[in-house]
Amino acid sequence: MSRENISQSISAVHPLTLSHGRNAEVWDTAGKRYIDFMGGIGVLNLGHCNPDVVRAIQDQAGKLTHYAFNAVPHDPYIRFMDRLEAFMPVSYPLSGMLTNSGAEAAENALKIVRGVTGRTGVIAFDGGFHGRTLATLNLNGKVAPYKQRIGVLPGPVFHVPYPSQDTGVTCEQALKAIDRLFSVEIDVNEIGCFIIEPVQGEGGFLALEPAFAVALRTLCDAHGILLIADEIQSGFGRTGQRFAFSRLGIEPDLILLGKSIAGGIPLGAVVGRRALLDTLPKGGLGGTYSGNPIACAAGLASLAQMTDENLALWGQRQEQAIVNRYHTWQENGLSPYLGRLTGVGCMRGIELATPEGAPGTAQLAQLLGAAREAGLLLMPSGKARHIIRLLPPLTTELAILEEGLDIFERCLAELN
Repeated sequence: MSRENISQSISAVHPLTLSHGRNAEVWDTAGKRYIDFMGGIGVLNLGHCNPDVVRAIQDQAGKLTHYAFNAVPHDPYIRFMDRLEAFMPVSYPLSGMLTNSGAEAAENALKIVRGVTGRTGVIAFDGGFHGRTLATLNLNGKVAPYKQRIGVLPGPVFHVPYPSQDTGVTCEQALKAIDRLFSVEIDVNEIGCFIIEPVQGEGGFLALEPAFAVALRTLCDAHGILLIADEIQSGFGRTGQRFAFSRLGIEPDLILLGKSIAGGIPLGAVVGRRALLDTLPKGGLGGTYSGNPIACAAGLASLAQMTDENLALWGQRQEQAIVNRYHTWQENGLSPYLGRLTGVGCMRGIELATPEGAPGTAQLAQLLGAAREAGLLLMPSGKARHIIRLLPPLTTELAILEEGLDIFERCLAELN
């Protein structure tokens, strides 16, 4: 089948065509089975074709397939927002709007920031990723391939180092970079917001230093700057709890949601302090498909399964399996290319590096292909494309998870 009518600017990680899936397993059109450690890039925390989500979609499809909420409100949107408000671990009165994606949530958050603060300046972080739309491109802390050949981007946006044990950047170094920015580049009173991932996804599953999060919250409060947490990939149980910002001891002003919010159906949201979400004039927020009834029904079915008990159980089981296996590989000297274990909870990355300490970009490419041939789909990340980010569904059966790690182990041992 020809793919000439699909833009060649779309890059696929794996050269195959999927047919169907069930929980953590997928099959291609040739009938070959794969264990899925990509999860649709973090969208399928509850697995492929989760039975409760499928039933909710089917039921809603027989009632109302679409209505633009900003034309006539509909029940699934209202019920989902009620459930989402109860699910968010914040102490303040919360409000929000539904979007079609995480990038759209980020775009609307920037609008809200401008409406609330009257400021246009944004500070983002090296290695961050917030989307591929025009405004979110400039937030990304990486040029290739997202910003290449695009020209001048909406701004002003400034970037500072991301403090993490995984990057080697300390809290003090990041705060000094911010202080320099305010001394040299832009007046602090022109900054409307900071936007940060509690755990970077595209950057390689790098966990933010908690001390920095507390210091950043204090800085924002002192200068009337809003703090946006991008939980699009780290949220909805990916770290073993509802959201990753909870481990940092802070509450963001705005939170970006997407990916696993609705079991694989396109849905996103920007939520936060109620007063902030109500600032723009009526009609300032909205969208034709935002909060589609079927997507909301899928979201309700997803949230119903994401109890604290389930998330803790799934997260601990997956974290234990990955961490134990990694330490065994490390202790046994499985491969000279085995680098660090990054991330937190069950949101983990495995770095590949040469014996000299250089990024193992070539080795990762070899590992991707070998694992695919053996029936395991893996997702690359990191600035040098040298970190495997592990994104199996949280609901992955333990036997399937171990089978996937077995394949990873064999392929890692064979790297040259």
